[in-house]
Amino acid sequence: MDSLSLLEEAWLPVRRHDGTRDWISPLQLSDPGIAAFDAPRADFNGALAQFAIGLLQVSTDVDRPARWQQLFNSPPDTATLRQWFEPHATAFRLDGEGARFLQDFTLRAADGEALGIGNLLIETPGENTVKNNADHFIKRGHVRALCPHCAAQALLTLQLNAPAGGVGHRTGLRGGGPLTTLLVTQSTSAHPRSLWHNLWLNVRDRPAFLATNCDEARTDARFSFPWLADVAALQKADGATAPAQVHPAHVYWSMPRRIRLDFDNVIAGECDLCGRHSERLVQHYVTRNYGLNYKGAWNHPLSPYYESKEGWLPLHPQPGGIGYRHWLGWVLGYSTDKKHLRPATMVEYALARLTRKLPDRLRLWAFGFDMDNAKARCWYEATLPLYGLPEQDEGTYKELEGEIGYWLAGAELAASYMRNAVKDAWFSADARGDFSHLDASFWSRTEPAFYSQLRQRLDVARANAEGGRVDRAQHWHGVIQGAALSLFDTVIVGAGPVERQKPERIAQARRQLCMNLAGPKLKAALGLPTDPKPARKSAKKTAEKA
Repeated sequence: MDSLSLLEEAWLPVRRHDGTRDWISPLQLSDPGIAAFDAPRADFNGALAQFAIGLLQVSTDVDRPARWQQLFNSPPDTATLRQWFEPHATAFRLDGEGARFLQDFTLRAADGEALGIGNLLIETPGENTVKNNADHFIKRGHVRALCPHCAAQALLTLQLNAPAGGVGHRTGLRGGGPLTTLLVTQSTSAHPRSLWHNLWLNVRDRPAFLATNCDEARTDARFSFPWLADVAALQKADGATAPAQVHPAHVYWSMPRRIRLDFDNVIAGECDLCGRHSERLVQHYVTRNYGLNYKGAWNHPLSPYYESKEGWLPLHPQPGGIGYRHWLGWVLGYSTDKKHLRPATMVEYALARLTRKLPDRLRLWAFGFDMDNAKARCWYEATLPLYGLPEQDEGTYKELEGEIGYWLAGAELAASYMRNAVKDAWFSADARGDFSHLDASFWSRTEPAFYSQLRQRLDVARANAEGGRVDRAQHWHGVIQGAALSLFDTVIVGAGPVERQKPERIAQARRQLCMNLAGPKLKAALGLPTDPKPARKSAKKTAEKA
């Protein structure tokens, strides 16, 4: 039987503009009738988007921005894509002897204890969880057999997001469960957009992508696709893999886990994920520890980063989800005395050089796992509007960074005031526990007002109007004041049973909340002028008057 080629096989689940579902090969990525990926799992959709972007980036021969622009407006045909992909055909075989896509070069099915294929899914209960009978919410044995298409998607998703998995089972190049941010189009009747446009927005012309010093020693395919050779060919025993050791394309094809799918013992039946019949359902895989150990100054083009004592590190989703509080850092970046964030380099590049030439209003698609070490707590996904931001110049970006930074600093302070007031009303200020739901309520309540004000601010910049900063800050002050008090009064504290309330404590907590929300500290955080404190009379002068 011929080996399964992931460049020829129709293994990518998609949704067409008419709402129907289909499966396509990468050669059909430019089909204008395709709206988006449509996998049976949200994390698979995110992984497939990164797969397609990586494949296009490593394959394209586009050598200048003008040519990139042409292909955005007039996508390449199947013959062109086939010409791009053909040099990499050997790297995208899923089964058969020798090299296999994202699988260890030396492992064979008989080389270790067989693990159930469901263990490729990140949320599957681990060995200790099953042993302790603690799989209360996500049960064991839910997925026992996968078709080759879903097995490939699961393998890809695990390698991209690989969490901590025990001794020598490495995390991914960006750590376990990284945050990914992609630019996507906002399709309209005047400018209908397809999956191609959303993918191509996140691909750079070849010279720009290879600007990170690609020499001949690293152009061998194994330095881009590490499964084409033994792990030892890239990394010494007990060593590490740094950016200087590989080709720039390696960031899209990292392989922290040593895995080999078992295609020797397949069965016929229905796939436990997509439900389609297959004559080759995969039930098991083998794995070994000590795969590629990623260290050094890696800079993945699809992830935002924050500065720490160890250097720049990739961001990861955190409890509370994705919302407008992340807009500034992930879109423009910002710096304060305590915090420094920068957006994904692809977002920076696109906003600076590409998107001003496009007729589209863009959005930022952000997604990723919230991981607690090896445990997946949640999958978060959201799109953040840009409201024509790419139409602005670099000077406007700086102004926006400063002004929106004030809005977010004020909102964070107001949220903390509300949280402390609730704790005071219920318990005491130093009460411990998870109060993240209080912050989530505040951010959710104020989100529509933030985006409305952001859109108005960008309209002002587009019209080259000046002034209004103080008025906007004062309006935002009123928004966050009103939200904090309303939540305290009607949703959180005030909604509790009367017989369990302590009116005096509640009144004191609310009084303090009102003082804080109107106080100089919050005004300063918002960049508003504060009333000077009245000068205190010295005790000596007071005594002399007496």
